[in-house]
Amino acid sequence: MKPVVLAGGTGSRLWPKSRAALPKQFLSLTSDSTMLQDTISRLKGTDAASPIFICNDAHRFLVAEQLRQKDIHHGGILLEPVGRNTAPAIALAALHATINGEDPILLVLAADHLIKDEPAFHTAITKAEVLAKQGKLVTFGIVPDQPHTGYGYIKAGSGLEGGFEVAEFVEKPELQTAKEYVESGSYYWNSGMFMFKASRYLDELEKYNPEMLDVCKRAIDTETPDLDFIRVDHDIFATCPDDSIDYAVMEKTDSAAMVPLDAQWSDVGSWTSLWETSAKDDSGNVCVGDTILENTKNSYVNAEQRLVSVIGLEDVIVVETKDAVMVAHKDDAQSIKKVVNKLKAEHRPEFEFHREVFRPWGSYDSIDSGARFQVKRITVKPGEKLSVQMHHHRAEHWIVVSGSANVTIDEETKLVTENESVYIPIGAVHALENPGKIPLELIEVQSGAYLGEDDIVRFSDRYGRVMKKI
Repeated sequence: MKPVVLAGGTGSRLWPKSRAALPKQFLSLTSDSTMLQDTISRLKGTDAASPIFICNDAHRFLVAEQLRQKDIHHGGILLEPVGRNTAPAIALAALHATINGEDPILLVLAADHLIKDEPAFHTAITKAEVLAKQGKLVTFGIVPDQPHTGYGYIKAGSGLEGGFEVAEFVEKPELQTAKEYVESGSYYWNSGMFMFKASRYLDELEKYNPEMLDVCKRAIDTETPDLDFIRVDHDIFATCPDDSIDYAVMEKTDSAAMVPLDAQWSDVGSWTSLWETSAKDDSGNVCVGDTILENTKNSYVNAEQRLVSVIGLEDVIVVETKDAVMVAHKDDAQSIKKVVNKLKAEHRPEFEFHREVFRPWGSYDSIDSGARFQVKRITVKPGEKLSVQMHHHRAEHWIVVSGSANVTIDEETKLVTENESVYIPIGAVHALENPGKIPLELIEVQSGAYLGEDDIVRFSDRYGRVMKKI
C-alpha cells in the first residue's frame, strides 16, 4: 500500500494563521507536529510504503523540510506546475507509481485532516484494502455525529465485505435535509480520502475523462528530477481539465465502494471546527498562547506574539499573529474567506506571507519598515547558503547577533562573527553562508529607493531558484 498525500490548497478559512505561502497543512494546529507530519505519523502500524507527496512549486521546500524534521522517507515529491484539482493530481501520482511496471494500492490522503482515533482509522484501512484488491474504488465515509451542512454526503447502498456499495453522492445539503440524512442512518460525510489500485483509477479515468488522462501522461512523460522533487511539463499540464476526483471518476464509476470511518475525524476547515475538536476548559473555551479570559464562554482564542485578553464575550474566535488580528463570531467564521479575497484583490502582503517568511535556507522576519528602510531578523540554518545575488535599488547592512557568517562581496570573502557588521553597496554581487554548527542570526538593515523582494538578481543558487523572483 502506497500513500499519496495531497499537500496543496491554501486553507483560507484559517486566516490569519494559514496563508498562501504557509497554508494550514504546514502549521501545528492540532498537535506539536504539523498537520502534514501528523498525516504520515498516524500510518505507523500499517503496511504503508514510502508516501508520494503532491504539492505546488511554491511549497516544495516546506514539504522537504518537514519530512526531514521527522526523518520521513518519501517515494517522490511531485510538483504541480499549476493547480488543477484532485483528479489530475491523483492521476500524476498513479502514473508515477506505475512507472516501473508496478501496480500498488494507493491510499489517497489529504495533508490537512485530523483523525484522533488512529486504531479505528487503521481498521478502516484494512477493510478498504480488501475491497481495493477486488478492483473497487473505495472512499471513506465519516459516520456523522451532527447534521453538518459543510460536507458532501455519501449514501450507502448494498452491503459489501467491510463496507457498502455507493448508492449516491450528494452535494452539501440544507440544514433540514442534513438532519434527515443523519436520522436515516444511511448517509455518511464525504471525507475526501480514497483507496484503489493505481491501474484501476487510471482505467476509470480513461473511461470517463480520457482527455485528462492523456494530458497527465504527456506531462509526466517528461518528468525531470530537481533536488528532492519531480517536475512535470508546465505547458502541457496547464492544458489539463480542472476537476475533482468525485466529479471526474467516483460519481460515474460503477465500482465505487464505501468503508465507514468513525475515528473522530475533522477536515479542520474553519476556526469553528478547530474549536469543536479541541479540549476545552470549564467555560467551553479553547486557549492557545498567552491569553487571559474573563467572563468569556465557548470561545477560541489563539495568541502567537502578544498577550490577548478577552472580556465579557461568548462564541467568538480571536486569532492574533505578528502582523494581523482576526475577531469573528463562531457562527460566521466561514466569512473569513471574504476577508481573504479582499486582501488578495488589494494585493496586501497579509494574503500571501506572514511577517516571518520561511526559505529553504532558513527564515527572515520583517521587524520594521519605513519609506526608504526595512529591518529584518535573518536566521540561516547550519551549513546553508543564500543565493549569489545583487540588488539594483538597495544597500544592506548586516550585523551578526549569534553564530558566524561567510560573507562574499564581489571577489572578497571574509568571516563575520558575533557583534561584527558588514556593508553591501547597491549593485554589489554578494552571498551569505553559515559555515558553523549553530544557527546564524543577524539583523539586516536595508536602505534605498525600492525594497521589494523582487529586486533580486540571482547568479547561482543551490536550491534551483536562479533568475526567479523568490
